[in-house]
Amino acid sequence: MSAVEETADDSLYPIAVLIDELRNEDVTLRLNSIRKLSTIALALGVERTRNELIQFLTDTIYDEDEVLLVLAEQLGNFTPLVGGPDHVHCLLSPLENLATVEETVVRDKAVESLRKIADKHSSASLEEHFVPMLRRLATGDWFTSRTSACGLFSVVYPRVSPAIKSELKSMFRTLCRDDTPMVRRAAAAKLGEFAKVFEKTTVVEGLHSSLTDLHVDEQDSVRLLTVESAIAFGTLLDKANKKKLVEPILIELFDDKSWRVRYMVAEKLIEIQNVLGEDMDANHLVALYTNLLKDPEGEVRCAATQRLQEFAVNLPEDKRQNIICSQLLAVAKELVTDGNQLVKSELAGVIMGLAPLIGKEQTVSELLPLYMQLLNDQTPEVRLNIISSLDKVNEVIGAAQLSTSLLPAIVGLAEDGKWRVRLAIVQFMPLLASQLGQEFFDEKLLPLCLNWLTDHVFSIREASTLIMKELTQKFGGQWASTNIVPKMQKLQKDTNYLQRMTCLFCLNTLSEAMTQEQILKEIMPIVKDLVEDDVPNVRFNAAKSLKRIGKNLTASTLTSEVKPLLEKLGKDSDFDVRYFAEEARNGWLFLHSIVLSKKMLFRSRLVIGHITSQIGIS
Repeated sequence: MSAVEETADDSLYPIAVLIDELRNEDVTLRLNSIRKLSTIALALGVERTRNELIQFLTDTIYDEDEVLLVLAEQLGNFTPLVGGPDHVHCLLSPLENLATVEETVVRDKAVESLRKIADKHSSASLEEHFVPMLRRLATGDWFTSRTSACGLFSVVYPRVSPAIKSELKSMFRTLCRDDTPMVRRAAAAKLGEFAKVFEKTTVVEGLHSSLTDLHVDEQDSVRLLTVESAIAFGTLLDKANKKKLVEPILIELFDDKSWRVRYMVAEKLIEIQNVLGEDMDANHLVALYTNLLKDPEGEVRCAATQRLQEFAVNLPEDKRQNIICSQLLAVAKELVTDGNQLVKSELAGVIMGLAPLIGKEQTVSELLPLYMQLLNDQTPEVRLNIISSLDKVNEVIGAAQLSTSLLPAIVGLAEDGKWRVRLAIVQFMPLLASQLGQEFFDEKLLPLCLNWLTDHVFSIREASTLIMKELTQKFGGQWASTNIVPKMQKLQKDTNYLQRMTCLFCLNTLSEAMTQEQILKEIMPIVKDLVEDDVPNVRFNAAKSLKRIGKNLTASTLTSEVKPLLEKLGKDSDFDVRYFAEEARNGWLFLHSIVLSKKMLFRSRLVIGHITSQIGIS
């Protein structure tokens, strides 16, 4: 055997291994080989791939679901590997088999791949190869093939002849009346998508009867899918047909006997409003919506309440304020005392958004009492949602009217037994500071922030150190020197080493919001003291702090103030302290080298500019 032949054999050996693995009893090896199917196809060439590999895959389609799932995905990208669009129809056979298997995710992936390769077919090829396959799937004995067929009509219909279009309409209508609920469910899910590829003049004639049948189906799992289909129809029809054919169906779905259907209506409420809003009496639609807000099922009330603000925004501007005050707020007053905590939580998250829509006077008289009730609710999430949306009310009525009633709720949340609730209110503090002003913050809220620095949960202490930077940026370095630094000086002397570490963490964030003079005067003395701490954990955190604080100091200050401290820590008896001191020192040297490089580059440019000007003069 020649050297060239031996080299060729060696290069093909891994491919041979992959092909053997396709037949292996070990599912892991088969899965590995399927994932590399494109590599095998490239090695075989387009002709052998079409004639041998695709045929092999078609014959051995019965495998583990995870193998079939990967295979279905791979085949969707096989068009160039079988010779391009002229030969793409050879992929239909294995994908057709995959579209009939029992496992839903495999069928869905096979349909996805079939939709992908349908675009690669010419119109003639679609009619010759794809449509017969779709016909077989749609008339198959097993429901699995018929459910898969429902997802393929929309990609075929626009590109076939009128005679075949008529046949496809008939097939789809038959699937909509199928005896098996799973098939009707699949048809209902794809009805809107299919309608969108119809000629607008034929939508009513072709598919409206199917929508009418499905929206009164005995299975609620079918009816709930017609909500989206009806919305799709509404976007396609003219004003007269929409009012006559779509509006009655959607109105019936609002009052459906199944809570799952009503839940879907609530989920799609804004889309329904956009479709029907202009042509339907606003009071009629509001009445349907308020029925959802009063629904006996908590899940429906939750979904409807979530959309309160957006629904109100979409109301006709000339009627908006009157509808909100006379109808929506009447229901909201009932929801404030709802027995379901999730409903109240959703209401608290959206009700503040009504304030800009009804103005100051109505907000004070109608909304403010509801806010106060929600602020006094026993559920922390309800109070948090109100506080997180205060900016919307603050813009309308100002902070003065809010502050008195707001404080007890904030104090209650700040001292809540659940640390996650405390964490959430910590993170809201910068927002509250900007809304309520420095004077109110210093008097009422600053003590809470300082107390969080000694909370027994680390996440609370860490979050409180982070907000100190934002507060300092908001109120200024002098404010931090007056209000925060004294607390740091107390923590610096605390007997608990964890509090001394919190002090360092806080100084790290403060240094990023203070001037160099303030850092040297207020922060560095505390850090210098903690460099001498008895506990190694505190000393190596002091080294970390020096590295971070050093980023906000000039090179000369680093040399005079930071370098001696790092050299001292570099000789510490504890290995970790020495390690972090060396790391901080290397970071400082790197920073110093960047500064020097910038200076040298600036001087070089000056010299080059000077030389250039001299040459120009001469």
